[in-house]
Amino acid sequence: MHIITEASDQTNRSWQAQLNDLITDPAELAQRLELPADSVSLHAAEQFGLRLPRRMLDKIEPGKLDDPILRQFLPHANELDSPPDYTTDPLQEEQSNPIPGLIHKYHGRVLITAVGHCAINCRYCFRRHFNYQDNRIKRLDWLRILEYLTNNPTVSEVIFSGGDPLAASNGQWERWISDLESLGSIKRIRIHSRLPVVIPDRIDPHWLRLMSNTKKMQKILVIHANHPREIDPPLIQALHRLRQQDVTLLNQTVLLKGVNNHAKSLIELSESLFNGGVLPYYLHLLDPVRGAADFDVYLEQALQIHRELQRQLPGYLVPKLVRELPGEPSKTWVHGS
Repeated sequence: MHIITEASDQTNRSWQAQLNDLITDPAELAQRLELPADSVSLHAAEQFGLRLPRRMLDKIEPGKLDDPILRQFLPHANELDSPPDYTTDPLQEEQSNPIPGLIHKYHGRVLITAVGHCAINCRYCFRRHFNYQDNRIKRLDWLRILEYLTNNPTVSEVIFSGGDPLAASNGQWERWISDLESLGSIKRIRIHSRLPVVIPDRIDPHWLRLMSNTKKMQKILVIHANHPREIDPPLIQALHRLRQQDVTLLNQTVLLKGVNNHAKSLIELSESLFNGGVLPYYLHLLDPVRGAADFDVYLEQALQIHRELQRQLPGYLVPKLVRELPGEPSKTWVHGS
């Protein structure tokens, strides 16, 4: 593979600087990766912006439109044609959004959309149409969330999701964790983040100290990797430092056509994750969000792939095959007949 050496250029830059210097111009992406100019859909990028950390260029083979890393982030004209059953709110989260920034769908846990942006825009994201503007957590909203949790003591787990919650500053995280620990009813804090994969420098000394000082709640970080080429030494090093602070590490993957819809890559991904101290957690079927239909994998193929994982991997390395259905009390495990 031709190497662009963008990652080495990022070595001495802070995670904040890397997060503020993303590739957002389709023309630049096409030029840097030697792609035909018309292969990047400007209209698709207008509807859902291009965001790509520069170090990710090293993981993409130039000139190859079907590269499994590139495919996840390339604005494509296929996004403009969506079947009628692909909607802007496929999980009906608007119905479970009692306070700006808070989603309460499942017993015992709530989800907080702490940040309205990600380091990277995945084209299949089920929240690509989510109204982050109306769900930005202002100080008053945070106080209302704390009051909500106080009045709902059965909630024992708080999940931070996205936008990417690790895009928030360490100072914000100090306040959030301190306030949650003061409630007493929260036993676990779970963070879903793509940032350690795409900008491993986000796991900086300040964040590690914060994790080390968090004693009253168990700490869980769920990273999101879909392909084994996303796992590299800087990520492994960051994960090792997190494990030293008693952070439980899990991974969730979305099954995507043209990215990982074959057992070989998913087996390699599970092995690479476990070598880094991460347990494969979920293998998600695609949520039917408008613009992402081109990534869908037929159910029978998904079941065949999962059966092959079961044949070739020990049970603890086989992620649960799941889908999320609106109104159900939990994720739905997908089994063959």
